[in-house]
This record gives sequence, C-alpha cells and structure tokens, in this order.
Amino acid sequence: MEQDHTLRYGSMSKPTRSLTRDDWLTAALDALLHEGPAAVAVQPLARRLAATKGSFYWHFASRDELLRETLQRWEVVATDDVIAAVEASSQPAAEKARALFAQVTASSARHPGQLSLLAAAATHPDVAAAIERSTQRRVEYVAKLLREVGLRPAVAQRRAILAYATYLGHAQLVRTSPDVLPDTQRSRRALVDEMAAVLIV
Repeated sequence: MEQDHTLRYGSMSKPTRSLTRDDWLTAALDALLHEGPAAVAVQPLARRLAATKGSFYWHFASRDELLRETLQRWEVVATDDVIAAVEASSQPAAEKARALFAQVTASSARHPGQLSLLAAAATHPDVAAAIERSTQRRVEYVAKLLREVGLRPAVAQRRAILAYATYLGHAQLVRTSPDVLPDTQRSRRALVDEMAAVLIV
C-alpha cells in the first residue's frame, strides 16, 4: 500500500551541502522499499550519499535508531498517506476501494523490498511492530470501505482480510513469478476489476 515517494534508487551524487538528518532518512527509506531492512545500513547509505560515517553519527546514535525512524516514516508514506489520498476523493466507497486496489497492486512492482520487510519481521522486533501496526491499519481501513459499500461488519472484516492476503500474494508473484501476471495496462485493469468484483459484491 505504497505511494511512490522514492528517488532513483542507487544514484550517487556529490553532496553540495552538509547532509541533514532528513537526507539520511530519505535515503534509508529508499533502501528499505527497494531492498528491505538489511539495506538500511550505515556504510552502503554513506556510499550512496557520498558521505562519511562521521556524518551519519552526527545525526544518529546507531543504526538501530536509523532503522526505527525509517520504519516510522515507512508507516506514514506506505499506509497513512495512501489512506489519506483515497479518503480525499469524493467518489463512492466502492470506487475508493477499487482505486485503492489499483494503487497497491501497482506499488508491488515499484517497491520489491516489502517482501524482505515481511521476512525480517520474524527476527527483528522493531520491524515486527511496524508490520503489525500497518497491517492492522490497512485491514481496518479496507473493512471500513466495505462497510460503507453496504456489507455487514463481519462480512466486511473477512473480505478485508482476504483483500490484504491477495495484496501480499500479488507482491510475492511480482517478486518471484512475474510472468504469470498481466503484462498490459488493459489486462492489469481487468485484474483489478475482477478483484473488486469478488471482494465488494
């Protein structure tokens, strides 16, 4: 469930000013989205930013502090901002749900690191906590939309869980078996329409 808030990943340029805390967090978020939590590390980020480790430690006490703040930023841009954008629409709830499905399936290809994020939750408490919070928020929001469509609360909750499981499965296919997925804009739109029809009707 992510909007495209990233820069061109892997680019490196000579700094023209002193790096700020936000510069490090922006680079760390890009690394998290594209490669997962393991990429949020001091040395590779310093290389990417053409900076020294000293610059990093001027702003952060440790790599763990950087990861925690990066995860907080991920929760905002990948969940809160997406929900806010959908809610800003004046469309009926069914169209909001369809727009959400279209956006999050498209995000899977742009941000392959999300599966690494899920895998890291098994061994990293901070990642696990962020995943739990974002999953709860996402499922609750989809259930809210489905209740607004007219589904009974219990049905809406089950469909929301199914929708989120479908999203995760789609992300897995993008990463491991992209050839089975639609490869044209028209066929991708048809897949989203089918998803909406199954979950909303």
